[in-house]
Amino acid sequence: MTERPASTDEGEAEAPGEFAMATLVDAYFKGLKILIAVFLAAMVVLVFGNVFLRYAFNSGIIVSEELSRWLFVWLVFLGAIVGMREHAHLGMDTFVRPMPASVKKACFILSQVLMLYATLLITKGSWDQTKINWDVTAPASGLSMAWFYGIGLVFGLSVTVILLHELWRALQGQLREDELVAIKESEEH
Repeated sequence: MTERPASTDEGEAEAPGEFAMATLVDAYFKGLKILIAVFLAAMVVLVFGNVFLRYAFNSGIIVSEELSRWLFVWLVFLGAIVGMREHAHLGMDTFVRPMPASVKKACFILSQVLMLYATLLITKGSWDQTKINWDVTAPASGLSMAWFYGIGLVFGLSVTVILLHELWRALQGQLREDELVAIKESEEH
């Protein structure tokens, strides 16, 4: 987990509740990263095992393709949540980087609001699909299709919290100027 400093940038002592919340949030994202690794490993085992069984024994795991597809969808959405927190998504900063701090802040707030709107659309759509498919079962596994569409809810709720937190920090003036350009530089130059 990430160690938290005992004080903020202004020199004020960090409240115990803030430290506990930061620790909880760090644990949540560490759990997401572990889930991503487990899902990736399960996909490899299912797909490789199925290919091996087909070539070696002319049989296979019936649910392998379906579960691998579901795990891939969950892996992508969970990865998008982690990427959102770490500002690892692709971004275009050519226009914003040379602007004054006030314009950067306005662009940051606008981008957060637009992403929040898009995230809420995804969340509502996932909620609707989850309700519609609650009693529909998948052909191979027999699991409820709500599990397939439910990841959109996990994504939507997690990203909404991230976006609202970043928006709040921007509106409160808690972001440094370099944080207003919310993308990371590539390690390759």
